[in-house]
Amino acid sequence: MKTNTSRRKAHRNVSLFAAILLLPAMAYSQKTARHEMNKTNNTSAMETTINKEVIRKVYEAMNTRNVAFFQSVISEEYTSVTGTKGSAGFYEPIVALTKALPDIQWKVEELIAEDDKVVVKQKITGKQTGQFQYIAPTGNAIVSDGIAIYTFRNGKITSSQVNTDRLGFLQQLDVLPVDLSTLQVNKEEVNFIDKFFVPAAAKKEFLERMEINRSFIKSLPGFIEDAAYVYTDENNNLICVTVARWKNQEAFAKAKEAVQAEYRKQGFDAAEMFKRLNITADRGVYTQMVN
Repeated sequence: MKTNTSRRKAHRNVSLFAAILLLPAMAYSQKTARHEMNKTNNTSAMETTINKEVIRKVYEAMNTRNVAFFQSVISEEYTSVTGTKGSAGFYEPIVALTKALPDIQWKVEELIAEDDKVVVKQKITGKQTGQFQYIAPTGNAIVSDGIAIYTFRNGKITSSQVNTDRLGFLQQLDVLPVDLSTLQVNKEEVNFIDKFFVPAAAKKEFLERMEINRSFIKSLPGFIEDAAYVYTDENNNLICVTVARWKNQEAFAKAKEAVQAEYRKQGFDAAEMFKRLNITADRGVYTQMVN
């Protein structure tokens, strides 16, 4: 009996001794885990700070027209809405703006960063002394606000999305009146609007074909004007909206016939292209609402 009691007492002593030995190891393990977590958080904070500094330098380069700088901070995988890769794709829309507004300046009003994103509240100023798309030089000064979102990977910009006050921009260039209620509505005019979803891999071919079509319809009787609006989503897919305005329904019907005849002449099959490239389209004839 005494022997069994002694054995149980010895067993408890061994267990207690083992637990005491494990305490430093457990404490070290917890300390190491906390250290690694803090290290990860500090690294993330450091990368975010670096990304913000890169964006500040990007805006400085835009204002000084330092094109060479973009090669060091724009990823090769960056793709513009026209399919142009790398720093050339990033600078592409800037070129169009600097030609139209040679004195254009970008001002960073607010800058916020989190994870791999940097968001900029920006303001651009300048005078339009050059052609901008279909708008002839006006000599007008413009001030336009916008929001830009930049995505980073390994310290370089992989994509960007810029949203601007397009309406205010066009009003300042006298394309649209400040009071939109003064616009005259021609009830005979026809607006043919297409909305396309274009997978990233299909953008180049789609945009090339779109430019061919837009050039062709401008030569047809009854054509008034057209416009194309695009943006790229977070997966680099293209969403494109085109608007073609025609004098009346008759001109629009004849234009559709002429387009189909041109397709047959070229040996082009639009339905086959859309199916092959997984492009979806929502298209229709719209009339303007009158208040």
